[in-house]
Amino acid sequence: MKIGMLIGALALPAVTFAQQAYTLKGKVGQVEPGAKAYLDRRVNGETFLDSAVIKNGSFEFKGTLKSPYLVMLTVDHKGTGLGSHGMDADRRLLYLDNTTFTIAGTGNISDAVITGSPVNKEHDRYKLFISAYDSAMAGINKDFGGATDAQRNDTAFTNGLNTRFHAAIDEKKALQRRFISENPNSFFSIVALKELAVMNNMNLKELTPLYNGLTAALKKSPAGQEFYQSMETEKALGIGAPAPDFTQNDINDKPVKLSDFKGKYVLLDFWASWCGPCRAENPNVVAAYKKFHDKNFVVLSVSLDQPGKKAAWLGAIEKDGLQDFVHVSDLKYWDNAVARQYGVRGVPTNYLIAPDGKIIAKNLRGEQLDKQLTGLIVNK
Repeated sequence: MKIGMLIGALALPAVTFAQQAYTLKGKVGQVEPGAKAYLDRRVNGETFLDSAVIKNGSFEFKGTLKSPYLVMLTVDHKGTGLGSHGMDADRRLLYLDNTTFTIAGTGNISDAVITGSPVNKEHDRYKLFISAYDSAMAGINKDFGGATDAQRNDTAFTNGLNTRFHAAIDEKKALQRRFISENPNSFFSIVALKELAVMNNMNLKELTPLYNGLTAALKKSPAGQEFYQSMETEKALGIGAPAPDFTQNDINDKPVKLSDFKGKYVLLDFWASWCGPCRAENPNVVAAYKKFHDKNFVVLSVSLDQPGKKAAWLGAIEKDGLQDFVHVSDLKYWDNAVARQYGVRGVPTNYLIAPDGKIIAKNLRGEQLDKQLTGLIVNK
């Protein structure tokens, strides 16, 4: 049983905005020669790592960005390398913004105090606002972590944890909706909207009025414009809309078009060899293919595997028994052209497309795919 949910940053369409400068000044306690500080940023799934030597307990980072951005600050006190500390690494999540600010303390960076940063002060306020969710999840994880093997195999025990987990998620969503409504000019209202979009599968009926309630200034901000574009992409990919055509090369570098399969039911399936949930879902897709492939059904699989990782992609196809699917990829990770065209924010993601080329269902998981195809193909 897995308790917990990771709400990641959305992979939204790129928008061009003016770059603005930031300066982060740091101060930590005693360090050894060779000590360094690291800034870890993830943009559309790609990692960017900056480093700075710590001299006399001080370090500094400078750069540009177009809007506040969440980063992981790590301090290697002993100078032994970023990966040498494992789970015991001295880390701190914080936001960069177009300002000069300081993080300072006499010990670990995780206990240091941030000053001069309005966005980090606002982040603390937002976290406090939704802290009931964090407390609930901490209790659930504590109970699960301390459970015996017998308890973990007990249906009543695990069902109880699941009930608490879903209640915590519902509470978080309610708190985020309230925060957005009460704070229409806060950057973290956009952050909350992005998390809600992940949790409610980009339900525009809920998201649109919340977005419309934001101030004009926040809507015009880079984050506001990015979220607006994500909603526009979702509108163009709604149920009943024509599935946008595309061309991408298959495993033999031969071009494949979505429109090549017009006249068939197509499951357009976005996945990757590195994606655990995708690999776990693959048996369900294989089962559906075996059941319906002779009834005008095909699977067109788009991989978000990384540059230079074709062997991993092909290996996963073989290991998961996906050889009968049609596979395409440009091996550009989150920058995959088709994934960007379809506004893919996470994998697995799928679209079921009718013979006339229109989208008829989205994100079918487990038995949902079998039931949908049975209703369309067998019971029509």
